[in-house]
Amino acid sequence: MTATTDGSSGPRPPALPAGGPPGPLPAPPTAPGGQSAGPHPDSGTPDPGPPAPGPRDTPAAAERAAARAVRNLLGRQHDEGWWKGDLETNVTMDAEDLLLREFLGIGDRRTTEAAARFIRSRQCPDGTWATFHGGPGDLSATIEAYVALRLAGDAPAAPHMAAASAWVREHGGIAASRVFTRIWLALFGWWPWEQLPELPPEMIYLPKWFPLNIYDFGCWARQTIVPLTVVSALRPVRPAPFPLGELHPDPAAPRRAAATATGWDRVFRRLDRLLHAYRRVAPPPLRRAALRACARWIVERQENDGCWGGIQPPAVYSVIALHLLGYDLDHPVLRAGLDSLDRFAVWQDAPGPGGGPSRMVEACQSPVWDTCLATIALTDAGLPAGHPALVRAADWMLGEQVLRPGDWSVRRPGLPPGGWAFEFHNDNYPDTDDTAEVVLALRRTAHPDPERVDRAVRRAVRWTLGMQSADGAWGAFDADNTSAFPNRLPFCDFGEVIDPPSADVTAHVVEMLAAEGLAGDPRVRRAVAWLLAEQEPSGAWFGRWGVNHLYGTGSAVPALVAAGVPAEHPAIRRAVDWLNSVQNEDGGWGEDLRSYPDPEWIARGESTASQTGWALLALLAAGEEDGKAVERGIGWLARTQREDGSWDEPQFTGTGFPWDFSINYHLYRLVFPLTALGRYLTAVGRPPRTGPRDA
Repeated sequence: MTATTDGSSGPRPPALPAGGPPGPLPAPPTAPGGQSAGPHPDSGTPDPGPPAPGPRDTPAAAERAAARAVRNLLGRQHDEGWWKGDLETNVTMDAEDLLLREFLGIGDRRTTEAAARFIRSRQCPDGTWATFHGGPGDLSATIEAYVALRLAGDAPAAPHMAAASAWVREHGGIAASRVFTRIWLALFGWWPWEQLPELPPEMIYLPKWFPLNIYDFGCWARQTIVPLTVVSALRPVRPAPFPLGELHPDPAAPRRAAATATGWDRVFRRLDRLLHAYRRVAPPPLRRAALRACARWIVERQENDGCWGGIQPPAVYSVIALHLLGYDLDHPVLRAGLDSLDRFAVWQDAPGPGGGPSRMVEACQSPVWDTCLATIALTDAGLPAGHPALVRAADWMLGEQVLRPGDWSVRRPGLPPGGWAFEFHNDNYPDTDDTAEVVLALRRTAHPDPERVDRAVRRAVRWTLGMQSADGAWGAFDADNTSAFPNRLPFCDFGEVIDPPSADVTAHVVEMLAAEGLAGDPRVRRAVAWLLAEQEPSGAWFGRWGVNHLYGTGSAVPALVAAGVPAEHPAIRRAVDWLNSVQNEDGGWGEDLRSYPDPEWIARGESTASQTGWALLALLAAGEEDGKAVERGIGWLARTQREDGSWDEPQFTGTGFPWDFSINYHLYRLVFPLTALGRYLTAVGRPPRTGPRDA
């Protein structure tokens, strides 16, 4: 995502008049042979349900839907108290996992074949791979998937492979792909290292006040960049198992032509040329010392379970970097790192003829996030606060509080810790978003040790307030991580590399602080003013971590109302008018990921359960429970619910990087509709109750 210093990602799209998307929505992609690349194999069969309920039976339909969803969600809880849905991204995770195994010489046939089945299942009819369900073909994803399938033994002349390579050539070939893709290819000699941006390991020594020091990057970016400086310095090449001439438009001249640059881009291209020149004269003792410093930095940030940052990309590059620096594969650090990567794999039976095991690699795992959202949903749906499932969840969340400093303390050195991270193990990088939602969840439970909860909440509130940025808002992982320079580097051509404040995170923090009785605190009032100023002319808010304006608006309106902004306030009324204007004809709401680069797609897309839930949460907070839009939205949820109490949602409604890296959180399709149903029933005077069969 290309971020701006005002906290948004990319250009702020203008308001879009009410009406349909630009032409018909694209059909869901299908795999070779006509198999759908849509719902995850565990999605089940949708229940068409009864006709849309009328005004009088809408509460009854909501009660039935909520009870079914409660039973489903309770059945998904782990014995230890947490919830975790699959976190689906795109096939580059699977392809890079196979490339890593090839580079390290640890590939095995079973893993390779299972990964290949999953990759094939996500190929689109035109031979490409997209980065989200129903999206357009992506050049880098297609190249990486193609190479992975060649590693698995798929012949270049096979129809699905020939279609992919032809599309790649038509779109510029390897030379037009992202830097990260070309780095993977350079590891095998398929692309020259000298044609890649230079990343000197000496940047580890840049002081924290100096532009482009590693702490100017978001936590996910710095954890990737530091090991990549090692890889860039050593430029390893493993023998390529096959050539890739078919991925170049002209195999005799595969190099990328220099792009025309202006302004700051020209400055940073010149800087890159200087760094290439520096490589030739870098003092060997300094280079060796910098590589050792990078190794120490990487090892110090390895989590207890062996991963780095709880996410796959930093773990992959950290393993490669340390191996290049002499750590053998049996070293405890690398052994733990490789074992952690195996835990990101989701195995299941492949659909369609032939079957066999299929292996999907998660980019990350989201147990803390899923658990706090599930707890909120269940309590809003009427589950008693002392229910054993909620007490187990609270116990588990309390045990996950981060009580030691991490990288965030570089900018807040005197701030005591107290946040929560997103993953099972990520003590280096707790975030304000998870922390806010965990506090809201804990306060909804009747834990048998209320003083323990109070202590944890006090620590969390103190830490969260200390992480407020200078503009009064909150980023996710760091305070004041707003430098515009990192995004200008030629290396950073894929995704967000900084962590500026965003409306959705700030809204969640404001909602939590208001619930803790701090709505009148000057720091909260500054955040409220910031949120009001961030509202789009249309009445919506931009969504940084969810798609997109529906997520931002569904976060901002409940927070503002909780902080004391009256439902009659012009900002709230504008948001209500906007939500009413973009409701789909079927009664739901949806927004395609193309709304990030293309304003014509704002709030346009197939209705989804999670996005319908977000819209309803905003409307209900604004006092619209008796409005036609809410009635139709609740009706859509009741009508489209599956027999098992969940909803089908192959669409990607979450983001890691807006547009560039999309996420399908498989629990979103359950927790957000359930939260909306519960709040609706409470608002219309039918507080949801759970009977013995729901408990």
